[in-house]
Amino acid sequence: MESSTIEEDSSKKPQPTSPEASITNQQSSQPWIDDLTDDLMCVSFNSTTTTTDINRSTSSGSETTWTALSLSSNSIKHHSNSSSDPCWDGIRRVRSESANGGFGLTDLRFVHKLGSGDIGSVYLAELKCGPPECIFAAKVMDKKEMVSRNKEGRARTEREILEMLDHPFLPTLYACLESTRWSCLLTEFCPGGDLHILRQRQPGKRFDEAAVRFYASEVVVALEYVHMLGIVYRDLKPENVLVRSDGHIMLTDFDLSLKCENSTSTPQIVTNQTSWTVPLSGDYPIDPPPFTSASCILPNCIVPAVSCFQPKWKRKKKQAHRDGPEFVSEPMDVRSMSFVGTHEYLAPEIVSGEGHGNAVDWWTLGVFMYELLFGVTPFKGMDNEFTMANIVARALEFPKEPSVGSSIKDLITQLLIKDPARRMGSTKGATAIKHHPFFQGVNWALLRCTTPPYVPPPFINNRDVSDDSCSDTPVDYY
Repeated sequence: MESSTIEEDSSKKPQPTSPEASITNQQSSQPWIDDLTDDLMCVSFNSTTTTTDINRSTSSGSETTWTALSLSSNSIKHHSNSSSDPCWDGIRRVRSESANGGFGLTDLRFVHKLGSGDIGSVYLAELKCGPPECIFAAKVMDKKEMVSRNKEGRARTEREILEMLDHPFLPTLYACLESTRWSCLLTEFCPGGDLHILRQRQPGKRFDEAAVRFYASEVVVALEYVHMLGIVYRDLKPENVLVRSDGHIMLTDFDLSLKCENSTSTPQIVTNQTSWTVPLSGDYPIDPPPFTSASCILPNCIVPAVSCFQPKWKRKKKQAHRDGPEFVSEPMDVRSMSFVGTHEYLAPEIVSGEGHGNAVDWWTLGVFMYELLFGVTPFKGMDNEFTMANIVARALEFPKEPSVGSSIKDLITQLLIKDPARRMGSTKGATAIKHHPFFQGVNWALLRCTTPPYVPPPFINNRDVSDDSCSDTPVDYY
């Protein structure tokens, strides 16, 4: 299924609303407060930085001077798992062996084209003097074309967001390379392709419920993390969910994302001592009660709220208090009037032009799960106009075949509520979704330890089948 991406910016820019979200604590004397503090202290946020503002030139010396750019502090932040990443090791080795300590375009070999997007093309790239496992996905963009199409803002937003990310299910940005004509983002390569291609290879071109649960759970925690950073993703679809070498996912393509600079949305610790029993019916509450499983949104990800390395006696003591605190990274106090997204995944509030916020990501999660499960999107019409009319007016229907469980149908129904204020996740976000019965049994703290439904075969970088039109610089072939 080829899907097009649309973008129509309104003259109104996203504005934060006035109420401030904050972490409130009215029960500081409760034992779980100390326990929560202990848990947070167990999480390491150590990171290192390396300066990359080094100019490198090719032999021609004309329009091929590239500058490795990064954060405003002129540094690229290593991810929390960078010590085990061969790509970081390769870059460090190149810089250490360079006369000026730099890393640039001339250190890369572009092997072949992987695909094209709305604002650039992606190429498989490798280090000329690096180990064979040191390969990258290089997104190359023509600056002149972006300016003529008014897309430079999207490219800038994507770069800024990639610089912020540090999560196992989100991309690693290794370097930003710039010249007077070209812009290149060097990110990690996922040999498993995307979920759209993988779905086409499944029996009946659809995933079973277990696979949908696996992929949806990892998408949920990825969205939870970006929402916590003040970002609305806005372009979830199978084509943008890549499969890493270990079978786990990577959410990619952030050029349509909404980043609110002045958002006052702060992750909250909320308390609720009421014990709820979650029903499976049309009366399912929009925001279910607190749950006891740890969230998987922090950079180290696999560190649960109750640390695996704590003594058993301490874990048992803390379990009695786990009904108290609950981490919530929503709602996002950001609104946009832009008309962006992929037609079949547009939320009703985007189509109607009412303005939208974080709830659009939970709508797209519902469409995403529906497509993985049934092989089609729920509101597809004869053309884009009919599709958008269906999104706004047509009731959700499920195919008679294949037969699926009631819990996944219920979750999709709650995610595809047309009123964003009533949509599941609009208030408590991923916290509500994680507690739905469809995800019963999912260990959110240890998702990375879960066996994926598909692990791609080892990737072999065979230069014999490379695109002959690719030279050492994308200038010649992009």
